[in-house]
Amino acid sequence: MARRYDTNDATDRATGLREAASAVRRGELVVLPTDTVYGIGADAFTSEAVADLLEAKGRGRNMPTPVLIGSPNTLHGLVTDFSEMAWELVDAFWPGALTLVAKHQPSLQWDLGDTRGTVAVRMPLHPVAIELLTEVGPMAVSSANLTGHPAPENCDAAEAMLGDSVSVYLDGGPTPGNVPSSIVDVTGKVPVLLRAGALSAEELRKVVPDLEVAN
Repeated sequence: MARRYDTNDATDRATGLREAASAVRRGELVVLPTDTVYGIGADAFTSEAVADLLEAKGRGRNMPTPVLIGSPNTLHGLVTDFSEMAWELVDAFWPGALTLVAKHQPSLQWDLGDTRGTVAVRMPLHPVAIELLTEVGPMAVSSANLTGHPAPENCDAAEAMLGDSVSVYLDGGPTPGNVPSSIVDVTGKVPVLLRAGALSAEELRKVVPDLEVAN
C-alpha cells in the first residue's frame, strides 16, 4: 500500500523524507516533486529498481532514465571528459531546468537502459527533491506518468497513473511549471541542444555562444 506525505506540513515532510529515503535504499520507487513536473525515482545504482521504474511507466530500455543529483560536486564521480563549456552551463543554470548529456564514468556499476556510455543528468531547483537527493545520492528519475500520458503537475495525477507500483508519494502541491528541462549534449567539442524546454537556445548561447541546435 502506497504512503503519501504532505511536504508543505513540517511534520509530514520530515516523516515523508525519512520514509522516502528508506524506500529508495530498499530498492523501491518513490514519487517526488521537482521544478518542472513530478518525477518517479529509484536508486540509480540498483538495477532492479531502475527496471521496476521503466516497467511502472511502460517504458522501454531504448529510453534510458535520466539521473538527478543534489549537488554539482556529485558530477565528479559520475561523468568523464566534462568540458569547460559544460561546467559553465552548470554554473549558470544549476540548480534548474537544464539536463546535460555527458559521458559517464566507465567504472560505474549501473544500468539505466541503453545509454551507449552516456548519462542525462540534472540538479533540480526544488527543496524537497534536493533534500532527498542529498540524503540518498544520485537517483534515476523520470516523469511520473505512464508512457504516452501527460507528465503530472500534481501528486494526484501521478498517483492516479502509478498507484501501488510506488511505495512513497511526496506531495509538494502543484509544481512551479510544466515545461520540461532543456537537454544539451556535452559529449562533443561543441554543446548541442537536443530539446528546447524551459531554457531557449538564445538563453543558453549567452553562456556558450558556440551552442548548436540538433536537426
